[in-house]
Amino acid sequence: MIAIGGTIGTGIFLSSGGSVAAAGPLGALISYTIVGTMVFFIVTSLGEMSAYLPLPGAFTTFGARFVDPALGFGLGAGYAFQWIITVTIEVTAAGMILQYWWPHLKMWIPALIFIVLLVGITLLGVKAFGELEYWLSMIKVLTCIVFIIIGILVDTGAVGGRFIGGENWHIDQAPIVGKDARERTINIFTTCVWAFFSFGGTELIGITAGESSNPAKAVPKAIRQTFWRILLFYILSITVIGLCIPWTDPNLLNSVYASVNEAATIAPFTIIFKMANLPGADHAINAVLLTAVLSAGQSSFYASTRTLMAMGREGKMPAIFGRVNSRGVPLYSLAFVTCIASVAFVADVVGTGVVFEWLVNLTGMSALLTWMSISVIHLRFRAAFKAQGRSLSELPYIAPLFPYSCYISIALALMIVFLQGYQAVTADPFEVKGVVAVFVGAPVFFGTILGWKLYHKTKIVPLLEVDLDSGRPNIIRSTSKLGDDEPKPSIWKRMLHFVA
Repeated sequence: MIAIGGTIGTGIFLSSGGSVAAAGPLGALISYTIVGTMVFFIVTSLGEMSAYLPLPGAFTTFGARFVDPALGFGLGAGYAFQWIITVTIEVTAAGMILQYWWPHLKMWIPALIFIVLLVGITLLGVKAFGELEYWLSMIKVLTCIVFIIIGILVDTGAVGGRFIGGENWHIDQAPIVGKDARERTINIFTTCVWAFFSFGGTELIGITAGESSNPAKAVPKAIRQTFWRILLFYILSITVIGLCIPWTDPNLLNSVYASVNEAATIAPFTIIFKMANLPGADHAINAVLLTAVLSAGQSSFYASTRTLMAMGREGKMPAIFGRVNSRGVPLYSLAFVTCIASVAFVADVVGTGVVFEWLVNLTGMSALLTWMSISVIHLRFRAAFKAQGRSLSELPYIAPLFPYSCYISIALALMIVFLQGYQAVTADPFEVKGVVAVFVGAPVFFGTILGWKLYHKTKIVPLLEVDLDSGRPNIIRSTSKLGDDEPKPSIWKRMLHFVA
């Protein structure tokens, strides 16, 4: 549910409409299928390593152990920074969402309340985080299910009064937007960029593995179930949007560029609910957007603080970041994240927003390079496993189609990097700052790795010296008594689990 909650957010509620507008209903479906394939392979790679070594740092720790300590530092610093900036984005969005109901409300007031609320939730410990994230995710899951059902009813004419069927997919309606084959292909693959950001947050499953009660059992189960549900929600949602709303509807494209407090009225979910003559659709979607923001905000605090905690314990950050209280909360990491996020928020609200805009640009490329690095790390992990004579039977979960899964995900990630640059270069009018905004994260990411490597004179870890055991024996002893002896959930909880 945490992986689902980290993924189902404003991307599916808002930018999914822009994808249909840019590539057409079939083009958007192809784009999301391509990116969904990449996500599947990346999650299975991370899941294999996390189930075997469920450590709080996840891929940042794996990068240092299996490849080079410098890579671990670069991944950790970039990933923590990415989530810290996300905190600022989410609390700002929360203020804008509430302005939809109270237009004269000063945005900084609810944003400040949200920061305090998120810090309070984090201080309660991982149990409170997990419980709240479960229910917030449930709201979003149920919203998607209701949307898909209503959309099918609208398309078939059962509600709304008009049978639509597949008319928006007819050749004369351009199921793939573009005047020729070349343009249609470009539109499909450039839409992959939007799809990539919509799937962001799926890697949280690796971060949470270190604090799950029985990771050897929970992580493989979560991977098997979560991805298909996420893919199902996205594929069915995109299909329903393409069936019910013509790609030429201006609201689809406007939903991407509208401010958050305007988006509730033109989001594709709202449009289809209104087509079904459901009153108050804009208010319902606005409320769901608020839960999505709260969910993303607390996930941001969790991911950033746990990453800093792991880096503090590994000597990549001041050791004080690795200290935790009796509830297992890294207080100093939390204080650092809160301070940086607050400064970024002030720079956005009080200043001109230029500084904050560049901070956001830094995180975009960082996220993509992080995902690509997971596949590289997995290749090294398996190489070390083989070199040290280990048997695959030791792995609680084995990623399917290895090593081709890694090669495919790396190739698709590089393709998205190229397409981001292509979009910036071919933009009309052309702006240098647009090109810089796309690629500014890359030199920072690689510069961080190179700087750490030169300063500490690190080397690529030889395969025979890769540490495949540290931390694992204690985890195995502490969780071996769990699993089959765990009490079965109540009937109503099993029913909710089935729905989700």
